[in-house]
Amino acid sequence: MQQILSYMRKAINDYDMIQEGDKIAVALSGGKDSTTMLMAFKNLQIFFPKKFDIIAISVDPGFEFFDREILKRACDKLEVPLFVEESHAKEIVFDIRKEKNPCSLCANIRRGILNSVVNREGCNKIALGHNEDDVLETFLLNLFYAGNISTFAPVSYMDRSKVTLIRPLIYAPEKDIKKFIRKNNIEVMPKNCPMDGVSKREDIKNLIHKLNLDIPMLRANLYGAIKRGNIKGWHE
Repeated sequence: MQQILSYMRKAINDYDMIQEGDKIAVALSGGKDSTTMLMAFKNLQIFFPKKFDIIAISVDPGFEFFDREILKRACDKLEVPLFVEESHAKEIVFDIRKEKNPCSLCANIRRGILNSVVNREGCNKIALGHNEDDVLETFLLNLFYAGNISTFAPVSYMDRSKVTLIRPLIYAPEKDIKKFIRKNNIEVMPKNCPMDGVSKREDIKNLIHKLNLDIPMLRANLYGAIKRGNIKGWHE
């Protein structure tokens, strides 16, 4: 946990993610990233100089292996309020629309539900569990498939919902999160999306891994390019 907290606190300090009195909704999927983030937030509350509250919000996509009991056990143990919301994303995206590239629509459905619950529960921030690998993969996905140099920002304000998105795990490599989960025998949700392992993101993940074998500084160089480049939201 100390390693995860060091990554998280650096990101929070670098991008001023938390202010006194914040009420933060942790987007909890039950996977390794969001579970780790929730645990780290609970630990951070103990010593962080600014006082803040957290709740957990999970959006049930309607997939077979989505297990609310896993979420409930995690939140009960941490004494964090949990709100699970229905989305019918599977039915809309896969059964009705039969989307060939479903990730964007599914994300929009979940984001809309998150925003409505956040407003209902009086939160001013949403914490998303994107890690360092997600940052690099999104950067290359946008470069290769959209022809632009961009990735998601550490902090972004949504005008429509008046809510701020924060991503406290952007400095945490996926391998360190996996190690934390495995070493501490933490229960996480099994992957339940049909697109897991077959998406363009997975292709980019494999490409980065292969290139990194020949170019050991690849990840650091990509991250440095993001932080030094003229990318919105990435200037400390």
